[in-house]
Amino acid sequence: MGMNVALTGASGYIGSRMGHVLLEAGHDVTGFDSGLHAVGRLYHSRDRRPAMVDIDVRDITADHLRGFDAVVHLAEISNDPVGELDPGLTDRVNHRGTVGLAEAAREAGVRRFVHMSSCSVYGASGADASDETSSTDPLTAYARAKLDVETDVGAMADDQFCPTFLRNATAFGASPNQRFDLVVNDLTALAFLTSKISMTSDGTPWRPFVHILDIAKATRCVLDADEAVVHGEVFNVGSDNQNLQVRQVAELVAEQVPGCVLEFGPPGADARDYRADFTKIHSKLPGFSCDWDVSAGIAELLDVLRHIQLDETTKTSRAHVRLAQIRHLRATGQVDEMLRWTW
Repeated sequence: MGMNVALTGASGYIGSRMGHVLLEAGHDVTGFDSGLHAVGRLYHSRDRRPAMVDIDVRDITADHLRGFDAVVHLAEISNDPVGELDPGLTDRVNHRGTVGLAEAAREAGVRRFVHMSSCSVYGASGADASDETSSTDPLTAYARAKLDVETDVGAMADDQFCPTFLRNATAFGASPNQRFDLVVNDLTALAFLTSKISMTSDGTPWRPFVHILDIAKATRCVLDADEAVVHGEVFNVGSDNQNLQVRQVAELVAEQVPGCVLEFGPPGADARDYRADFTKIHSKLPGFSCDWDVSAGIAELLDVLRHIQLDETTKTSRAHVRLAQIRHLRATGQVDEMLRWTW
């Protein structure tokens, strides 16, 4: 039996495809989104879209959520670079804002709360693959806020409220609300446009990767699971065979772009270097397995880029680079220092 689901961030990179997945699974879905990144779509999609409510997630109250069975929460400041613009604001939006949303959900009688956390909470674990019991070392405001949400919303779990936290690996894949500021997507588009990948680093750091449709699948599986299986639980979302060095991603892209030239630079300054262990989600969450690997995601995205005839202007557009869009909105006064619309 389907649930009545509130999906925050439903117009975003992941949300634009997750809405369809949840609708196809038989859920009634209502999207909540403030539209900060509703600049332009990369391509038309015939996927089903949920009905939308135009609202800042910080303004959602219990009255908005009455009658819902579940909240799936995507609507946060979306990555490390934007998070570092104002770490205090990142805490207020991503941490305190999410706690406020969870409190409103619990007050409204919503039983399920699924939060999109991140494997970036592991920081620089290096050679050891981190599982859900491993020590954490968040290196950015974005990652610290994710961990703080897990702590504070996790403490709210009781017989009436069932939160679950999905520590997603680094996302990739095609979306109508595309992001080219994610490594797989960026390198794929770069190779498509120039037949050359010139990296400023040696590409040796490790990252775990997961397709956005597998993130959506994990969410669906959490909603389908018995509460006892997911109550207060944290799951790394991805697959062990998609722990890759960034240079390996570049090599996978080059394999699919004829004549692509690869160049690597010296070791980079980015301290993030981590692998994740995905044993728990594959063994404990009924129905979950990853349907996509990085190679398949590259092929999918290249197919989209060929059909739309991607050009450099589109790739670098603020529509598809989160930091550029937020900087533009601030510089033009369309949003204030709290990232709230001014008109």
